[in-house]
Amino acid sequence: MLTALLGSLALGLGACTAASGPPQGTLLNALALQIQLTQADVARALSLDSVGAPVVSRVRVEQQEPVTIGQGQGLRIAGRFDWRLGKDPFRVDAPFEIFLERGDRGESWRLARPSGQAPEGEQEWLTYPLPMRNSAS
Repeated sequence: MLTALLGSLALGLGACTAASGPPQGTLLNALALQIQLTQADVARALSLDSVGAPVVSRVRVEQQEPVTIGQGQGLRIAGRFDWRLGKDPFRVDAPFEIFLERGDRGESWRLARPSGQAPEGEQEWLTYPLPMRNSAS
């Protein structure tokens, strides 16, 4: 049941491979983290156990555009990717939308997730650091 719910929620996930965007490894890490965070949210809401770490592969970027994330610069990336949960033999081809914030020196990336509206009406964000190793294209 949790796998089916996560498959539906994967529709809101995302990544990037353009020259000005993050390397392929960073996209794979960001998508895996997005799935893990969504899986934890769903498991907590339904009082279920998590079903294992996701395996993400074959990212196809269809759109990439700059966005402002808090006070920093980032990217909104959309496309398709393949993924599966843990030892599940079924691989899912799913669309995604993801937001990545560029580090201050342009050398690192953070996954950004909308967390609500500030009283001034601006979007608030939660950000999560992504590993720098294994992020080469």
